[in-house]
Amino acid sequence: MNRLMKTQGFLFDEIDRYAELVPERDATPIYEKIHAVGSGKIGYILGLQRGLDPDLAAAAATIHDYGRIVTGKQEGHAEAGYEPVQEFLRRTELYTEEEIQALALAVKNHSRKSEVGSPLEEIAKDADVLDFHQYGYTMPRQEQQDRLDALLAAGWDGKTPIAPPEK
Repeated sequence: MNRLMKTQGFLFDEIDRYAELVPERDATPIYEKIHAVGSGKIGYILGLQRGLDPDLAAAAATIHDYGRIVTGKQEGHAEAGYEPVQEFLRRTELYTEEEIQALALAVKNHSRKSEVGSPLEEIAKDADVLDFHQYGYTMPRQEQQDRLDALLAAGWDGKTPIAPPEK
């Protein structure tokens, strides 16, 4: 968990830095922080349930919106985060190059909610919609709602293991 907390601390610094560099934003810095931590906690649980390294799963969920943090924009944020998140992760000195590549792919592909990716990508996607849902928000895209519906139908209650979507 130490690595996760360090990642979140580094990410909070990035959020503050980019909030000054890019003041016009689609999401407030406080929302970015709350969503990062909430998604990270859900990612940790999903990692445990799915047999993945829970710290790595939580890191993927924590940083999945890095593209929106650096650009300030929702549109195209997943793909926009791919290159910059790699540099961010290298600066933290917390992850191997192999882990950085896997995490960057999770960031790049997390908005493709109807596609099935690597187990780490699936955790980022699932944590994203579950965190959004826990605050009572309505999913803006049908593929997000479909993913949420599948998770809830599988019995997500924070304790029940949920298998990743079928390939």
